[in-house]
Amino acid sequence: MSLIKSISGIRGTIGGKAGDGLTPLDIVKFTSAYATFMRRNSPVQTNVIVVGRDARLSGRMVLNTVVGTLTGMGFDVVNIGLATTPTTELAVVGEHACGGIIITASHNPKQWNALKLLNHNGEFLTDAEGKEVLRLAEAEDFDYAEVDHLGREQKNYTWLRRHIDHVLALDLVDVDAIRKADFTVAVDAVNSVGGIAIPQLLEALGVKKVEKLFCDPTGNFGHTPEPIPENLTAISDYMRQGKADVGFVVDPDVDRLAIVMENGEFFVEEYTLVAVADYVLSHTPGATVSNLSSSRALSSIPPAIMAVMRSSAWPCSSRCWPIAARR
Repeated sequence: MSLIKSISGIRGTIGGKAGDGLTPLDIVKFTSAYATFMRRNSPVQTNVIVVGRDARLSGRMVLNTVVGTLTGMGFDVVNIGLATTPTTELAVVGEHACGGIIITASHNPKQWNALKLLNHNGEFLTDAEGKEVLRLAEAEDFDYAEVDHLGREQKNYTWLRRHIDHVLALDLVDVDAIRKADFTVAVDAVNSVGGIAIPQLLEALGVKKVEKLFCDPTGNFGHTPEPIPENLTAISDYMRQGKADVGFVVDPDVDRLAIVMENGEFFVEEYTLVAVADYVLSHTPGATVSNLSSSRALSSIPPAIMAVMRSSAWPCSSRCWPIAARR
């Protein structure tokens, strides 16, 4: 069993003894510490915390434990149910909450789950904030609410649709062009929440033909969930059969995207970032921001990459490009 405590959240395997995995006791302790930190430090005057989860097998158990703990600490909880990580971040702002908890172990196997902790801006806690949460948990420095001050749970399952509406409203998303292109799109969502979110988004964008692989959100992952080529042989083989123009693969909480071209080869993440940046900057010039794990290609070789990708030598035909990524 494993329990990893870091400033970005609490991650562990389900089961085992308290302190050795992500057991209900550990969930209560770290949720209580987070709630205590928010009570003492949040700059906004609100009593609301948003909670969302991916579809992994332990998700419902962890969510129920988190919600019960937060209401026991006196917070009102907006439970948005099955939701992507970006959707939960958006909901924190939309609900005017003081914070949020995303219940997901991202691309880790099914025996893992985690608590990812957000501030009032829907952003992950800073290094100092995360360390303070860990200190509070270690000291068990928290008090629970008395009966007249217990929090309430409100279920609001509209946020996925609202997130899609936000995407459709973006100036750089050309829904009419996507609809006219008449794409056939394959989706591999590893049997998690992306199986709900991505087909709904594509349909809202006017894609009429969506071929679903591993899109049943049961939490029984159809393959190793990290979206890297060696784990994605099923969709790669499917694309080689000429059944779709482009394939999209997401991890269990839909904050990572892999793109498969119509010949079954991968349009790797380093190129995805550069291609999107090129499209956005061609319409709205300015600075770019990326995390430290991103490719240096964004800053060092975008012109060379884009020249290659636009040349006839590039192995992907124009139809495999998402229409919103074309000039």
